[in-house]
Amino acid sequence: MSTFSGLLKQAMSERNINQAELSALTGIGKSSISQYLSGKNKPNMKAMNTLVAALDVSINYFEEKTTSPDYTDDLQGIKNVSVKQAAILLGKSEQFVRISIQRGIVPFGFAVKMTGDKYSYYISLKKLYEYTGTTGSI
Repeated sequence: MSTFSGLLKQAMSERNINQAELSALTGIGKSSISQYLSGKNKPNMKAMNTLVAALDVSINYFEEKTTSPDYTDDLQGIKNVSVKQAAILLGKSEQFVRISIQRGIVPFGFAVKMTGDKYSYYISLKKLYEYTGTTGSI
């Protein structure tokens, strides 16, 4: 069974985010992130939610209820699809999806500006299916 620190390292690696960048994205101190990565401490619920949003993973991923960090289930069961998955479903580039969401052109998601030029994306699977007129799974 994976540890929280191992899952955090995996999510950071898959997103090509280092410790300093994660700190900047979340506002969580580098020393706290270092302790999470070493396994010395685990984040409280507020910090956990911040990490989940910044890394675009499921809270279930960190609670080891899923092995896939690619899409998330929020507490109401609404799926948050990754930009990559949305691009595949739309048949468009990831850049197209990001810019469309940032500009509010599409009705299936929104972007939150973090720090600098970084954004966190929230894409509703249900609204994405409605937009494309499809059903099924990604």
